Amino acid sequence: MRLSRYFLPVLKETPSEAQIVSHRLMLRAGMIKQQAAGIYSWLPLGYRVLRRIEAIVHEEQARAGHIPLLMPTLQPADLWQESGRYDAYGPEMLRIRDRHKRDLLYGPTNEEMITDIFRSHVSSYKDLPLTLYHIQWKFRDEIRPRFGIMRGREFLMKDGYNFDIDKDAALHAYNRHMVSYLRSYERMGLTAIPMRAASGPIGGDNTHEFLVLAQTGESEVFYDDRVTGLKLGARDVDYDDRDQVAAVCGEFTSLYARTDETHDEAAFADVPEAHRKVGRGIEVGQIFYFATKYSEPMGAVVVNDKGERVPVHMGSHGIGVSRLLGAIIEASHDDRGIIWPEGVTPFHAGIVNLRQGDAATDAACEGLYGALKARGLEPLYDDTSERAGAKFATQDLIGLPWRVTVGPRGLAAGKVELTSRRTGESEEMSPEAAVARLAEIYDGV
Repeated sequence: MRLSRYFLPVLKETPSEAQIVSHRLMLRAGMIKQQAAGIYSWLPLGYRVLRRIEAIVHEEQARAGHIPLLMPTLQPADLWQESGRYDAYGPEMLRIRDRHKRDLLYGPTNEEMITDIFRSHVSSYKDLPLTLYHIQWKFRDEIRPRFGIMRGREFLMKDGYNFDIDKDAALHAYNRHMVSYLRSYERMGLTAIPMRAASGPIGGDNTHEFLVLAQTGESEVFYDDRVTGLKLGARDVDYDDRDQVAAVCGEFTSLYARTDETHDEAAFADVPEAHRKVGRGIEVGQIFYFATKYSEPMGAVVVNDKGERVPVHMGSHGIGVSRLLGAIIEASHDDRGIIWPEGVTPFHAGIVNLRQGDAATDAACEGLYGALKARGLEPLYDDTSERAGAKFATQDLIGLPWRVTVGPRGLAAGKVELTSRRTGESEEMSPEAAVARLAEIYDGV
């Protein structure tokens, strides 16, 4: 993409309403625009990151064997009345009445609707196990929406639902989701710690939240700091192998890590003092097993291998797709702007032309631009007539992981400068070597 043809409304000043880093930087980098309290338009740069995060989630759900679908944002109230949650959910639910006086709601979650889909089409244990998920916009009418997309009213969420014949099978689905989420977060450059949590209005006794450590986190967390060093890495996990999946989950949950809602002071005291930490965390996902909480009242039953009609065991598993974008910024920034991890960056590299209009630098930049695109990479080429300092400031603000700087002096020696946004380290090399280095960096990301 050429910056001269792109829509990137960056701001020089920090808007007064922005209270936390991610909100300030997203506004300044031209990623979002507030349309109403807690409701935002996603401008091109922010939308690109949102779609990259969404793509990772889809890829890891497919790897785990989960099946995508798409449910509507508006739901009939009678489904929620059937489950008993319509009145219990509270004022966060936006209730609507259409012209025919039918009660609707803007979905805050989809347990009832997915249960209705299941009971309409599945009747035998032979069709199990089954996990369906979608990525859809939700609405929860927060009393005090704040912190930009971190606590908005409208948000993009992945929610998945498993249907299993018994508790053991459902707990395997629970573990499978935990592993798939851990892999998703790692691909986004995040350390997201699974912590024992409270279930809230969704229900169930088994639940973990995934939290990213950050000073601006809404939850107080208590943890053994050795948990932050655990990584899945490139290990191959067979999602059909119950023992292997359970072992991975045990590895990531054996060390103490809890939110303030489930904190156990006596158990925490058993953690060696040198590893005992208290901090704050941003919730970016949560998984639940809630047995037959929805299937029993809503009649989601199957015939088992003995010919008996039994309610299915279910779980619900969510990732805050739009919230993840803010969490990544909170965890990865400096005083100059955002620092995107390679897995979610809106563009793979920035190309800065230090002398726009000079035949040699223009030609070199065009060559780099074409060569990177030929390698399957998406560069952002700053071909504007701005001063060099302004170009560098914009690149730092929007946070692309790599920058290639092209100027007359370097070109005279056949060199361009490749700079890491994270470390600030620069290296001079030929344009061909810079393209090869970037292709190597992004290979397998």
